[in-house]
Amino acid sequence: MAGSRERLLRHREDPVSASFLELFFDLAFVFTLNQVGAVLLADLSIHGALRTALLLATVWFLWVTTTWSADWYAPDAPVVRVVLIGAALAGLLMGVAVPAALDGRAALFVGAYLVVNAGRGLLGLVVLRGHPLRRRIGRILCWFAASGVLWLAGLFLPAARVPLWAFALLVEYVGPGVGWPTPWLGRSRPQELRLRGAHFAERFRQVFIISLGELIFSAGLAYAESETSPAQTGAFLLIFATAVLLGLLYVTPGGRQLASAIERARPTRLGTASNLLHLVMIAGVVSTAVAAEVVIAHPGEPGVVAVVVAGPALFLAGRLLLSAAINRRLSLPRLLGLPVLVAVGLVVADLPLLVATAVTTAVLVAVAVLDRARVFAPG
Repeated sequence: MAGSRERLLRHREDPVSASFLELFFDLAFVFTLNQVGAVLLADLSIHGALRTALLLATVWFLWVTTTWSADWYAPDAPVVRVVLIGAALAGLLMGVAVPAALDGRAALFVGAYLVVNAGRGLLGLVVLRGHPLRRRIGRILCWFAASGVLWLAGLFLPAARVPLWAFALLVEYVGPGVGWPTPWLGRSRPQELRLRGAHFAERFRQVFIISLGELIFSAGLAYAESETSPAQTGAFLLIFATAVLLGLLYVTPGGRQLASAIERARPTRLGTASNLLHLVMIAGVVSTAVAAEVVIAHPGEPGVVAVVVAGPALFLAGRLLLSAAINRRLSLPRLLGLPVLVAVGLVVADLPLLVATAVTTAVLVAVAVLDRARVFAPG
């Protein structure tokens, strides 16, 4: 029995490239990212940013857990097809609910999230019956059950919804790092948590490209709806340059070393860290996409400069820490770029948004050039 179930699991000889259904699942994530950005665009205050962060962390965890499942099962296993199609539908439903996820559409948002998590776990228990790794699925399902209580409590207690959901996410994000310890089932052993570095690194690259696509789409749509004045054209070109720079800073050079680093690392250490740091970087790209719409629409007006600076700063922080996790060293250009961006936000606070965008882009150019030149020790 265990031998027949073994064929359902991913092996070293299996292809590491993303399957068609994994890319199909990513399409739903594109829509959801766009909806998350719309939430921030509607409320650029700190309160709005915190609400957006909660929603982004939730939909990101759906992507992460789905990718982990696809990494554990054989690419052509029927269970993977069911998981990916179900997750795509859940992602779309969550995206539909995102603009009112903390209000009138909370039930749709939470319902889709809980159903896909529970369904994935129950399906794993069925298909892996008789296999030792079934216990791993049981542990994960128990942790999701515990966090699910918090999600449901927040659904029925609107006044405490945000803290309850934030605590539920904390439980879910902590679980992989500690091996989901569960009474009677124990803690997952290292061999149960091994990730395929090449597959996981490719999936991270793909989802980051998707987030850049959302940035370019937002900029293009905002420019298409503008009067295409010289200032608006300049703003569009600066946003496009920012998208290019974020892409270059992601892949050079540490982004190409992530696969081998995951393989070498203690199981889940770098995988878990990569999950969190990619969330930070994608939050930066989403913030930049929101800034693109504001800047292109009102390039000559002063505004919320923080939204212009926050995106690149979040990205640089996540990318800096990813380099440290991969190579155990920091990139000095990125490290210096962070306080410079903060200083930019303070200096140009009362200047037109176009000026703030130009200076921010110039900082990214300097960081990218120094990284490429390897003047300092990059990672």
